[in-house]
Amino acid sequence: MTAVQKVEASLASAYVAAFAEIEGAVKDAKNPHFKSKYADLPAVIAAIKPALVKHGLAFTQPCEPSSEGVTVRTILHHASGEALDLGSLFVPANKRDAQGFGSALTYARRYALVSAFGVPTEDDDGNAASASVARQHSAVATINQAQFEELELLMGRSGTTAETICKGYGIAAVAMLPASKFPKLKERLETTAKELERTAA
Repeated sequence: MTAVQKVEASLASAYVAAFAEIEGAVKDAKNPHFKSKYADLPAVIAAIKPALVKHGLAFTQPCEPSSEGVTVRTILHHASGEALDLGSLFVPANKRDAQGFGSALTYARRYALVSAFGVPTEDDDGNAASASVARQHSAVATINQAQFEELELLMGRSGTTAETICKGYGIAAVAMLPASKFPKLKERLETTAKELERTAA
């Protein structure tokens, strides 16, 4: 076995050992909106931290830039120096302000950890971010990534803000635009962009 293989085996062994010891997060935070209890972010961290520390593990959750919400990547680190990327989670912000992005960040961090470490919590908090996602995904099919990127380009060319689109369509984020609305919005943004470019010429 090579040195690299030994390091990888150390991380994998520690992860498996810690995973087995992690117990369910205590549902100790009351949600005033749904009048229920749920395991908040500190409770989830408290549930996984003892097992991680015991086995020489730690995690970081760097955020990635996004104009529509928050993307959190979770990385597992081992005392040996090895690291394992556990993937990323995107959560749209229901408001374009500090509170909206802060709510999305907390939600993304919490559920990324719950998923990565198998914390058995109930389907619970239903905060602004989760409610927004659930309502809009269950109601209609939304635009795909390619369409979203196309709209972003057209928004830049036409001087149209995400807030304007969200307000006009009653959605939390541009990424939540119903697919059926895409052709007409695209046409409208293209027309506006051409008019601006013609005026500037």
